[in-house]
Amino acid sequence: MAREHGDVVHFKLGPQDLFLLNNPDFIRDVLVTNNRNFVKSRGLEMAKKFLGESLLTSEGEFHRRQRRLAQPAFHRQRINAYAEIMIDHATRTRDRWNDGQALDIWHEMMRLTLAIVGKTLFDADVEGEAPEIRQALTDVMQLFERMTNPLAAILDKLPLPSNIRWVKAKARLDETIYRIINERRASREDRGDLLSMLLLAHDVEGDGSGMSDQQVRDEAMTLFVAGHETTANALTWTWYLLSQNAEVEAKLHREIDSVLDDRNPTAADVLRLPYTEMVLAESMRMYPPAWTLGRRVLSDYEIGKYVLPAGSIVLMSPWVMHHDERFYPDHNRFDPERWTPEAREARPKFSYFPFGGGPRVCIGEQFAWMEGVLLIATLAQRWKLSLAEGQRVEPRAMITLRPRYGMAMLVERREAFATALT
Repeated sequence: MAREHGDVVHFKLGPQDLFLLNNPDFIRDVLVTNNRNFVKSRGLEMAKKFLGESLLTSEGEFHRRQRRLAQPAFHRQRINAYAEIMIDHATRTRDRWNDGQALDIWHEMMRLTLAIVGKTLFDADVEGEAPEIRQALTDVMQLFERMTNPLAAILDKLPLPSNIRWVKAKARLDETIYRIINERRASREDRGDLLSMLLLAHDVEGDGSGMSDQQVRDEAMTLFVAGHETTANALTWTWYLLSQNAEVEAKLHREIDSVLDDRNPTAADVLRLPYTEMVLAESMRMYPPAWTLGRRVLSDYEIGKYVLPAGSIVLMSPWVMHHDERFYPDHNRFDPERWTPEAREARPKFSYFPFGGGPRVCIGEQFAWMEGVLLIATLAQRWKLSLAEGQRVEPRAMITLRPRYGMAMLVERREAFATALT
């Protein structure tokens, strides 16, 4: 639709008017300049059934209060302190792999990022529960495939097998989150993690109160889910793209070897690995984990030569913008050189927005960039991954962009690979 109709595309789903915006300036207007005229749309309203009133789903003053309470946990100094945990878990994963082993790298990345988010945000060990949690998340996310169905409100109330699975999945995830919260309440420890900060935080700019148990649960659940699902998907697509682009992969390996030699990375190395970050940025251009954003219009809004009526839905798709030939010529080519400082500067800001933008920009963006760079560097230091024969590669657009058939890959020790080439 964007290719055929341009910067603003109108279409309907049942009686609902939708407008797809494909212009960086228009996207900036919605997310930044006039953000108070737009609220989260139906997809995130549905998410409240699972995530409650959290940073992702809440609106207005309540959202601003929750963000103030959570923000200190994501200051740069605290994120840097998380680096050691990220590297430790990546090293454990690296050491567990064997030369010639076939692995579903998507499952491996989900397991790894789940362990990291459990430890950094909640100081809890949840790695052993990874398969159950992964299945529960899949069952929950399938609910969102219904969000464009005009009959969704009716279907949600029926005793369908999918609804039963959803209820059980929510209960399973609640069990993990509430167990962690209850353990912390009982110990009354301040472990310096996000959960401690949520439990102890008071809104000094507001009424001085803290969060209720329900509010802590909602924020913890949101960060628990968002803090590993999106990064795991981004890393999975990165390994796939590297396996298909030998020159890029070789340049990545040269940078990692030059900077790290035989030692493990540290937080300080993130700035010394610019090409690794460029690889991750280009991967998220081609396969943005959050592939579309939606907002509902509160009052009639003029954008360009069009008026978006109150009650209509605005869609802004990183997937569409990131493949727009105006900003990314030969858009299906994996080219990290698009992310040199000069190339970035030449493009409008909202031609690339994998983390959203404005006051609702992802609170964990810096956490995600650091984690992505450190995990790629730690794993690629030792291993080269190649796509398994017969593996079908196709994105599945749920609330995040998952690989539809997983990502079976072969693990090859880099020393052996280098020897084979000589």
